Amino acid sequence: MDGQPRILVVKLGALGDFVQALGPFAAIRRHHPDAWITLLTTAPYAELAYASGYFDEIWVDPRSRLPRRLLALRKWLRGTKFQRVYDLQTSDRSAFYFRLFWPGPYPEWSGIAKGCSHPHANPGRDAMHTLDRQAEQLRMAGIEDVPAPDLSWAAPDIAKFNLSGRYALLAAGGAVHRPAKRWPTERFAELAGWLARQGITPLLLGTKAEARVLQAIAAACPEARSLAGETSFLDIVGLARGAVSAIGNDTGPMHLIAVAGCPSVVLYSSESDPALCAPRGSRVVILRRPTLEQLPSGDVEKVLAAMWQEGSVS
Repeated sequence: MDGQPRILVVKLGALGDFVQALGPFAAIRRHHPDAWITLLTTAPYAELAYASGYFDEIWVDPRSRLPRRLLALRKWLRGTKFQRVYDLQTSDRSAFYFRLFWPGPYPEWSGIAKGCSHPHANPGRDAMHTLDRQAEQLRMAGIEDVPAPDLSWAAPDIAKFNLSGRYALLAAGGAVHRPAKRWPTERFAELAGWLARQGITPLLLGTKAEARVLQAIAAACPEARSLAGETSFLDIVGLARGAVSAIGNDTGPMHLIAVAGCPSVVLYSSESDPALCAPRGSRVVILRRPTLEQLPSGDVEKVLAAMWQEGSVS
């Protein structure tokens, strides 16, 4: 580490945003092959970041507003003497971190902080898809080639799940404070029953907080298996590699699943815009309705049947 250039990357979350930053992470690593690169992130993403191999060091941001916490963060930022910072979070909070270097010296800074050396100077940046926005930001900082997100480096062991036969992943959860982003539980239950009749085991993904939703689906479809609270992010990648397909709401795990290469159907309502944030790929289908109550399970079944028949999705 002595004598190496010091680079800081800031990406705090959420999961979907973190997954979509994997390409920029790789580009930054390639652009600074001899640098010591530190990631400032939040606790849920530390394991995934370590496994990626893109970083030499991970720092967990407590995201606290307590003065003593901010003073400790300021001391660390200034004391580490970073030559350049790539703020891929580009939020008000992460831009505030630039001000913690006052009165200077300031590192080179790629982001949206007022007065930074390499601003993402596009007034239409908020209307861009996340992948396009981050690629343009890095181009303005001198990094021309930004690849798509990639998870080929992930090597999870999913033997613990004792899987046999064909299975599909169902991500029926989502942000509690945004219920309109969720397809109704009874529709997921209908879809699970249809999958079971095709000889495919529905595997239900979610956190412990979503266990009740998954239990309701499993109660309606005894062939379904709930993995509520049992999967790490890396586990989800491993499960996705073996699944015949995945169906889920606009939620973080679907980004992992899609990037892992699993044929995926992602469900959107008017609560979020897929043009700004949806997973991309030749094996991803986006279904959107003004409200997800308007999306019958039969529409998803038709898309899945077409995916299996064609072997890929355009």
